[in-house]
Amino acid sequence: MNRIALDSRMLSWNGAGTYLRNLLKHINYNAILGDPALVLKPGLIPFTAPIYGIKEQISFPYRVLRKTKPNILHVPHCNIPLFYCGKIIVTICDLTHLVYPNFLPHKKYNRISKIIYMYLYFMNWLACKKAKHIITISQNTKKDLINFFKIKPDKISVTLLGVDEEFIIKEKPSVEYLREKYSIPGKKILLYVGNLAPHKNVEKILSAFAKLENKDNCCIVLVGKAFDQFSGNQKAKELDIEKSVIQTGYVSQDELIDFYNLADLFVFPSIYEGFGLPVLEAFACGTSVACSGTASLPEVGGELAFYFDPFDENDIAKQIDKALSSKQEPQKLRDYALQFSWKKTAEQTLEILNKEK
Repeated sequence: MNRIALDSRMLSWNGAGTYLRNLLKHINYNAILGDPALVLKPGLIPFTAPIYGIKEQISFPYRVLRKTKPNILHVPHCNIPLFYCGKIIVTICDLTHLVYPNFLPHKKYNRISKIIYMYLYFMNWLACKKAKHIITISQNTKKDLINFFKIKPDKISVTLLGVDEEFIIKEKPSVEYLREKYSIPGKKILLYVGNLAPHKNVEKILSAFAKLENKDNCCIVLVGKAFDQFSGNQKAKELDIEKSVIQTGYVSQDELIDFYNLADLFVFPSIYEGFGLPVLEAFACGTSVACSGTASLPEVGGELAFYFDPFDENDIAKQIDKALSSKQEPQKLRDYALQFSWKKTAEQTLEILNKEK
């Protein structure tokens, strides 16, 4: 068995944090680099430098880590320590900003966004080159890595993600309290969970909603921290659907599960996802899903999701209407989701980490 160290600094993040939290539940890493306030496990090496940039490279605890004598350092992102001489296994979840550079955080693909692109390209390239092995979370990301960096396929292993056990089917009366708390009308609910990043394509839900056959009997509920300060939307005003759009802001995990149960349909128009965990969460709560048929999402939704072209609002509306009129069995959706378990993800990850000598 290898002695394995983990860089856990992204523990408080959304996507990467969920991945790390579930690995830590099932894998006993011999050393963990991270924040003492977040990691309550033995073998912690304090390391809180921000992700990206020079500081994390300069302040990386090279000497302290060397004393623990790990055989493998597991880094869950492309930001590997440049001067580390030991063996590294890196997890690369997605290549969103390389596949879609127009989604970089600038309105125009100007000089600054080009620098960001070059930095991300270099770090991903170096991580792939320096790593002993690469883990990714979908066949789609594996394909992207091979296309971008000409990596041999056998250097990349895919470990699909799982769904947390607390996502369960609940009786409708037990979740109806959300309607009063968030002023949700007694209509069918189209639910979106996530943020406002450009590749999430949220505005397309609004455009499609305006084209629904029975839009007067539906409303859209937008859930996530991104909507805490998001008051109103110009697109909703233009489409005259403001009264049909409810923004909850941040909700607790318990309320999130209840929202999945309350919803009639989960809608996920994202253009690119490394995996697409919310699709599984909705299924685990017995809720139907209409989502993009792009990137990794068909790997997650299988034959049960209703797929649409995320660039075509007419197709989105058509598939939403189709999904709302269908009669999918909630338990069938849940049974499908439970095939994806974090225990399985961790077991496969540990096998990879122990394989390299």
